[in-house]
Amino acid sequence: MNRKRKKTAILFLTILLGLLLAACSSGQDASDGDTESLVSGGAASDPAAADGDSAAEDSSGESGEETSYNIGSFTMEDINGESYTESMFQDYDLTLVNVFATWCSPCIEEIPHLEQLSQDMADNGVHVVGIVLDTLASDGTVDTDAVEAAQTLATELETSYPFLIPDSGLMNGLLTGIQSVPTTFFVDSEGNLLERAYLGSRSLTEWTEIVNTELETLGGTE
Repeated sequence: MNRKRKKTAILFLTILLGLLLAACSSGQDASDGDTESLVSGGAASDPAAADGDSAAEDSSGESGEETSYNIGSFTMEDINGESYTESMFQDYDLTLVNVFATWCSPCIEEIPHLEQLSQDMADNGVHVVGIVLDTLASDGTVDTDAVEAAQTLATELETSYPFLIPDSGLMNGLLTGIQSVPTTFFVDSEGNLLERAYLGSRSLTEWTEIVNTELETLGGTE
């Protein structure tokens, strides 16, 4: 390969990598602005609402009144074929749900921090769950290549918390509100979605501070 073609190839790879990182939405410089409500704007509707209207509203509205959105019933399998339902929330005061993709560099870099967090905060009633968004193809089938990639990640990064494959209903529509990865949200022991979703990746220190704040919101810590 001559020098000119080599420079062109390097430039192409640099541009491609930049596009992938931008699509991931890395949150290393995260501010308060990197939060949102997954259910704002009707992104997901209350599965128990009889009239079909969304009972979930943005709880950070000007009124200052918090609303509650219950995720409802679902069944998902993890990348090893084990089944999980909404009951996975019941044994913990707080569950951190991290939605990521196997092709997202910031997502992968964040996983060891989340693994350490799950170990550090276990005695505080905190659990960590991953949802591998790209394991569900656009036609609703399971993408086996993405599942294998997730299995490799879990093995190489020695991850003990589960990596789940989205169900066909996308967690009762909640995951349809995900616009970028990684996106992380919190669920209490009754399956209620907490107010904020956090966009972008964060360090162990940052996640520890966020989790402690969310626990205080629940009254889980002094």
